[in-house]
Amino acid sequence: MEALLGSPISTTFPFSFPIARPSLRSSPSLPITPTTSQRAAITAVAPGNFRRPQASSDPSASSSTDTLVASSGEPSKMKAWVYDEYGDVSVLRAEDGVLVPQVEEDQVLVKVVAAALNPVDFKRMQGKFKATDSPLPTIPGYDVAGIVVKVGSQVKILKEGDEVYGDINEKTLESPKQSGSLAEFTAVEEKLLALKPQKIDFAQAAGLPLAIETAYEGLEKAGFSAGKTILVLGGAGGVGSLVIQVAKQVLGASRVAATASTGKLELLKSLGVDLAIDYTKENFEDLPEKFDVVFDTVGQGDKAVKAVKEGGCVVVLTGAVTPPGFRFVVTSDGASLTKLNPFIEEGKIKPVVDPKGPFPFSQVVEAFTYLETGRATGKVVIYPIP
Repeated sequence: MEALLGSPISTTFPFSFPIARPSLRSSPSLPITPTTSQRAAITAVAPGNFRRPQASSDPSASSSTDTLVASSGEPSKMKAWVYDEYGDVSVLRAEDGVLVPQVEEDQVLVKVVAAALNPVDFKRMQGKFKATDSPLPTIPGYDVAGIVVKVGSQVKILKEGDEVYGDINEKTLESPKQSGSLAEFTAVEEKLLALKPQKIDFAQAAGLPLAIETAYEGLEKAGFSAGKTILVLGGAGGVGSLVIQVAKQVLGASRVAATASTGKLELLKSLGVDLAIDYTKENFEDLPEKFDVVFDTVGQGDKAVKAVKEGGCVVVLTGAVTPPGFRFVVTSDGASLTKLNPFIEEGKIKPVVDPKGPFPFSQVVEAFTYLETGRATGKVVIYPIP
């Protein structure tokens, strides 16, 4: 397996603190801009601005910079969510003494403003691909949106202060980074990032990378092109909602059909779906209409092949594969995001963030629990990150 670049974090976390587990609830509407403490941390780690924070008169108070700045002037410690054994959400814990990852020559250090969860995050935590995983302990998280605060010597384009987004792992299942995006900082190869579109905020941007790259690259692999038809299984999900938009707005689909539950059909129509199928009332495989491509995000490969035209194909993200289906696992690339940025800026592609979120950083456990229900609409986003 190809190992990813980047220094792993220390395998010892020197501090631990108990975390109150608030009940699952809808978070209030939040202004998605860097918070005051985030801006302070960004300033603190900018070159020439490293300094010790002022002592607080309140001994119980703490700020991001309290744990981020060492006497040497380099960022040292950070808050992060960590697990050091595989299992369910009970293995997750919050830590405030985690070492900030070192930046390799082709990487940048990103001050994380928002992150998002994907099904691969909880499957990884459960040990579903432990044979190709990086060593424990792990800071989970693939998707990131944030601000560059340090650049490696071989970084060519990005600079300090750039607002960026991306999937930090080039190979989803092959040695994903030990130090992920559910932390105050993460180190990422420049080639995996793109400038954040100005039209969207950090929370929206964090929900895009892995899902939109899966949508775009999966459609490319299927040979999808203008004038073709597509059926998306799971159209209201994180990937499905973007397959619909990429197929329609970027690649010129002549007709888009998608499945969802009754309450999500209007969302499908708002995304550009021509035929919204209520899977609680209809069997898509029994419809007389067949499609050039079926994009299966939910694991119904045996039924999906019944809905594809002769000579067509089925893109399978999960579950069993039946010919003419093929398994697709994305290889992340910031160039794909850069290519899609104009469509986002023009409003042709709209991020879909689950209305129960964004979940604050203190509610990562609740966010994982909600994602595992399989009922999320669009993406489950974590914001703000301290």
